[in-house]
Amino acid sequence: MKRDRPRVTEAALKALLGDALFSGVVRHFAQTTGEEPAHVERQVVECLRYLYLISRYPEPLAGLFLPVEQAIDEIWHYLILQTREYRELCEERLPGRFFIHHRSLPYEDYQATQQPGREQALEEALRWLPLYSEEFGPFDEGALPHWTMVRFLHQHLGLSLDAIAALGADDEPARPDAERVR
Repeated sequence: MKRDRPRVTEAALKALLGDALFSGVVRHFAQTTGEEPAHVERQVVECLRYLYLISRYPEPLAGLFLPVEQAIDEIWHYLILQTREYRELCEERLPGRFFIHHRSLPYEDYQATQQPGREQALEEALRWLPLYSEEFGPFDEGALPHWTMVRFLHQHLGLSLDAIAALGADDEPARPDAERVR
């Protein structure tokens, strides 16, 4: 994929929430989980990446299960409870400008109810993995704890992070013309 625009930076993602809310979310989860603030900050950034992808690519990602870890889902829950700020995030700051509804479904439940075959799971991953890499750059070691599929591909199948970044890169995903957030 040839990139003709800058990637969405971590600073741009943090700005989506604003300094006060971003810091408040990090502080809340660092206190309630006992995790280091730097680790929680990365969790919040990965949650924002998740929401950004859903907002920017509603059609290619519609109905897909994007497997993030439970901690990311809990951050999303917390953001939703900040009702005014969450609505503004979805409808004014994220690129799709629509409210992102939440549905919790653990990966084990998804597998049991949807019973995706190996090919379907791979096809679904190949739809969102290249979009992540295109928008934010390739996955790095810091992202592994937060994205179930990426960690599986890396740790259990032995794919390098470069190989994961190249998955599906030959297939040019549909790019919406919506205004981008930087």
